[in-house]
Amino acid sequence: MNLKFASAIAIASISLSGCATVLNGTNQPVEFESEPTGATIETLAGQTCTTPCAFEMRRGSDSMVTFTAAGYEPVTIYIQSRTGGSVAGNLLAGGIIGGVVDASNGASNNLYPDPVFIRMAPTGSGEPALLLDKDGEVISTVSEYNAEVAEDVREGIVEQGLYADVADVPPAD
Repeated sequence: MNLKFASAIAIASISLSGCATVLNGTNQPVEFESEPTGATIETLAGQTCTTPCAFEMRRGSDSMVTFTAAGYEPVTIYIQSRTGGSVAGNLLAGGIIGGVVDASNGASNNLYPDPVFIRMAPTGSGEPALLLDKDGEVISTVSEYNAEVAEDVREGIVEQGLYADVADVPPAD
């Protein structure tokens, strides 16, 4: 009898808490890299570090990060919270309640890009800053990436209460 009760409690707790919350947590370690190394980064939340470095960031929260280094143009890039692939599995395994929990706390999301790897442009060169993948291969220019996600990220930043209106959110590069 105790085994059945314990099993029922375990199943209920997983279903009510949400699978992504249990498996992923609500934070994600995000790595920051730059070419050249040693750039200072500052997140929207005011955290700073020198590349290469990493921060724990909320999975469900859009953000923006600025890279600065002597002799290079400053670069600001949006970090987008995207719904992850765990949503469908969560609804099957955790049910609607688990899906609601994960959606409300952001645990079913992933932050992109990760790593945030930027090739900075030398001051006055006219070259664009580039977004790189983990292997250092070019994904796109930072400006092209920011243009693709700007509307969603800016709205997300306002929803978090960090700015009163989308027009108040500083534009990224």
